[in-house]
Amino acid sequence: MGASEREIEELYRRRYVAFRNVVATVAGGREQARDVVQDAFAQAFRKRETYRGTGSLEAWVWRIAFRIALDAAPRDLAVLEPSLEQAFLEPERDPGLVDAIRSLPPRRRLVVFLRYFGDLSYEEIAKVCGISEGTVAATLAQARA
Repeated sequence: MGASEREIEELYRRRYVAFRNVVATVAGGREQARDVVQDAFAQAFRKRETYRGTGSLEAWVWRIAFRIALDAAPRDLAVLEPSLEQAFLEPERDPGLVDAIRSLPPRRRLVVFLRYFGDLSYEEIAKVCGISEGTVAATLAQARA
């Protein structure tokens, strides 16, 4: 099936900030995230003919971005902690929220970021993370608790 150049460009224009903010929590900061997102969209553009259309185009690009980010990320998760605050536009507005999200396990934190900062649906998060929609719902409920 493939994706068109226009679809990928439109997704980039519409969702770049969300991609950058979420990827920053994995890549180690906004500068690294910017590079990862650029690489992910470039790769999606080059490989657009391989997109099968079985899920959303956005979920397909998220998977590419996370693969690149995880390959480039520091192996020590403690190194990633400062990037969490960078993902918030104004962390000083709600330091309690920052602390609460920082205390979550990495996978739960990722699901929270994909939902609330990436604005992905439960279905898209499930596809990106390779989990069921029920697991997404349960993970978000546990995170809110």
